[in-house]
Formats: sequence, C-alpha cells, structure tokens
Amino acid sequence: MKIQRALISVSDKTGLVEFARELITFGVELISTGGTSLILQQAGIPVKEISEFTGFPEMLDGRVKTLHPKVHGGLLFVRDNPDHVEQARAHGIEPIDLVVVNLYPFEKTIAKPDTTLEEAIEQIDIGGPSMLRSAAKNYRSVTVVVDPADYHDVLDHMRDNDGATTLKLRERLGIKVFVTTSKYDQAIANYLNREQETTCSFNLSLPITARLRYGENPHQTAALYGNFDEQFQKFHGKELSYNNILDITAASELIEEFSEPTVAILKHTNPCGIGSDSDLREAWNKAFATDKQAPFGGIIICNRPITESLAKAISEIFSEVIIAPDYEPEARALLQKKKNLRLMRKLARPLPASGEEEAFLIRSVAGGVLVQSPDIEPLLDFENRVVTERKPSPAELAAMLFAWRVVKHVKSNAIVYAAKDRTLGVGAGQMSRVDASRIAIWKAADAGLSLKGSAVGSDAFFPFPDGLIAAAEAGATCAIQPGGSVKDPEVIAAANERNIAMIFTGVRHFKH
Repeated sequence: MKIQRALISVSDKTGLVEFARELITFGVELISTGGTSLILQQAGIPVKEISEFTGFPEMLDGRVKTLHPKVHGGLLFVRDNPDHVEQARAHGIEPIDLVVVNLYPFEKTIAKPDTTLEEAIEQIDIGGPSMLRSAAKNYRSVTVVVDPADYHDVLDHMRDNDGATTLKLRERLGIKVFVTTSKYDQAIANYLNREQETTCSFNLSLPITARLRYGENPHQTAALYGNFDEQFQKFHGKELSYNNILDITAASELIEEFSEPTVAILKHTNPCGIGSDSDLREAWNKAFATDKQAPFGGIIICNRPITESLAKAISEIFSEVIIAPDYEPEARALLQKKKNLRLMRKLARPLPASGEEEAFLIRSVAGGVLVQSPDIEPLLDFENRVVTERKPSPAELAAMLFAWRVVKHVKSNAIVYAAKDRTLGVGAGQMSRVDASRIAIWKAADAGLSLKGSAVGSDAFFPFPDGLIAAAEAGATCAIQPGGSVKDPEVIAAANERNIAMIFTGVRHFKH
C-alpha cells in the first residue's frame, strides 16, 4: 500500500522533523494539528492544517479537531471494497494512508506529586486513541505509528517498496497500537478509580520479560511479565527459574529494611538468618550461624558490594543465587568459578510511569485476583509503645527493632528471636504461634546459640500467654508484637511476672 497522505499529531516530538522530511521525499502529503503543525512549519516542511483538510475549525480548546468523518472515513474505508470507495467519493473523503500519533502524557502528568485531578483529566487523550484504533483496525490498508522508535522501520520499508509498506509491518504496528491504547486506558482507569474512591474493575497489562523453563514444579508452565529486568541484572550463571524469581523478590524486600551493612540468607522466601556488621564477613558469620543447614541451595543477598573476604565465605556452601548492588573484581572472579551459580546485581528501582505498578500486590485466587497495598507501614514512636512495667534497655530496643524488621518477612505464623545485630532463631509458617516459637527455640539450640537476653518478635498478637511464657523460659527478656488480643491483659501480666519488657506496635504483619 503506497503512502500518499499522512496525518501526524504527536506529543512526543522525538525524531519528528527528520521523519517528516523523509516522507516529503516520497511525495507524501502531510496533514497535522496544533503544536505538531507549528514545529513542521518552523522547520520549513510543507504541511496542511487539519482544519483545512476537514473544512471544520479546531474548537473547545483543541478537544475537537480530529473527530471528523473526513478523518475517520479516510482511515476506515476499505480500499478494495467498491461500495466503500463509492461512498468515500460521494462524501469527499480522501484516503489517509499513514497515521503517526502518540498520546497526551497522562502517565507522566500523574507521576508528579502535585498534579490535580483537573490537570490529569485534561491529559486524557480522546482524538489520538480514536485515530489510532481506526487506523489499526484497517491495517490492511493503513500504516499506523504510535512509537517514534518505529519511524526507521517505516522509512526502510518505503525505500524497499517504492513508497509502500508491507502487510506484515502494518499488522505488527497495528497490534502495537492496541497494546499501547489498552495500557493507556488502564492507567487512566486505575488513577481515576483511586482518586474518586470508586469500586470498579481492576485492569493490568504488562509486557512479557521472559518465558521460563517451567513453573514452581517441572510439570507447570510459566512466564515472567513486567520490569523485573530493570530492577535486577543477571551477569553470570544459569537461567533464572520461577522459584529463583520469587526468592529474589523476597530477598530484595527483606534487605530494604536495613540501612546498615547486612547479609541475609533465604530459603523458599523465608529468612534463614540475617546479620549486620561493618565487616561483611562478620555479618555473614552472624547470618549463617543462625541456621547452617537450611541455607544449602538458598539465596544470599547483601546491601553492600560483595568483598573478596565475603565471597570466600559464601563460596564454601552451595547457593542458587547471590544478589548485591555490586561485586569487587576479586569477589566476582572467585564466584564466577561456580558455573551454575546465578550472580545478580540489584539495580536502583525505577519509578513507575503511572504510579500504579508498585501501588498494589496482586495474588491469584479461585476465579480472580486479590489486590492490596504493600506492607510498608512504618513503625513510629517505637520507644513510647511499651506496655509493661519494665521499660527495655537501649540494647533490648535495638534487638526488638531487629526482630521486628525480620519477622514481617517470615511466613505466618512467625516468631523471630534476635540480638541487636543478628537473628538467633526463626520459626516460620506454623499453624499455632506456640509451635512457631518452639521451632525457633529448637533451631537456636541446634545451632548452639543462646537465647538468654534475646528479643522475641511476633508477626501477630499472642492469643494466649503461653507463647510469651515459652519465650521467657527460653531466655528472652523483651518482646515486640502488635497487641490487640482479648487476652492482652493476661499476656501483659505474664510479662510483668517474668520481668519481660514488651512493646505493642499496633501493626500486624501477616504473610500468607
């Protein structure tokens, strides 16, 4: 289909002038609107205003300019349909063979923190998506470009085909239109649904990142969607698996709790051990000492560049994945000797264009999905939430805070025993809180770690005093938990009887 007439209306002017100049060399007549037309005129490129083409003025502050039968008729009539051709001729409708449109920057607008609802609404494009959809529907006859990155492909095809494009190119570009407009509408709907506090359907459209070898188990298929590859870079080792990606995500969320140099070990998304120290080798020793069996085949993450000393320690056990912001050259050379070990860089997290991608956690359920906000509630007024007669010492406060940072990342029911700079025992995923505590105590004993003077953290309230009593008998001298049980007075009384200092955070951290 030889391109003889093009309609150009873009908010992103990247490469516009150069593209338009090339179109002119093919004898293409250019029609344009508003700011796009002005830029082309200033560049000395002949262009016809849309109002001249339609015979109807732009109006309502530009809200109505391309919504006209001469525009959509020129896009939609089927070129090899005699009835369509006759109707177009009868109504003075001329064919438009190329549409170049990108949309008002709605997502960039709402990403600004001070954007008002009225400003956002003004950035909802109407004519642009309408033209794009009309052109994409009639892709057998019309070439449509929604992304400046495709200008070169269009021009290359025109050079190779005497000013025409191929059906394969037009089909690909048409599909890209529907993907783009779908995502655009999704951003608008999600924003307005949030701003207006309405209950509406939830929409999500993500690009595919990778097709995975299999899912959670070898008989399951799986794929990765979204921008995972913008947050993590794999530079060594085997292809990432479904389970690797889950573990990497859990590890990343955990390590963000710590600003001090910290090493964490995880297995099946649960923390095995965490240690903090200015010496990363010592931080590793603290983390690994919590549990020396579970880390086999686990995930290791560090919030500082990995040193040679730390790499030597890590290399003594088998790990699936190691994650860090960077690696010293000697550390990298040492770890890369393990052919299958996946080495990852944790990159700076990109800001989502629409503010929506990170605003929700999504989980599939029977017949649909559950959507919730992330568990990022800060713990405020920490020292003033003591509910017991004895207040904790500064060392106990530090240990309680360490336990609280970790326990929110352990599957419920969760119990964590900690010192001020390390975990001592972790009990995860139990049906009763007492059992979680027993497991944590047993694992500490198995690792040869004393719980005397430790802090115990619980992701939810102790429903009965027995969980707190078990912690006290194990050696804990302070406890941190949400509170909120009808038995809270009994739990507080049990703590006072045992001289336990206890904080009620008022925040629960269930993790299912």
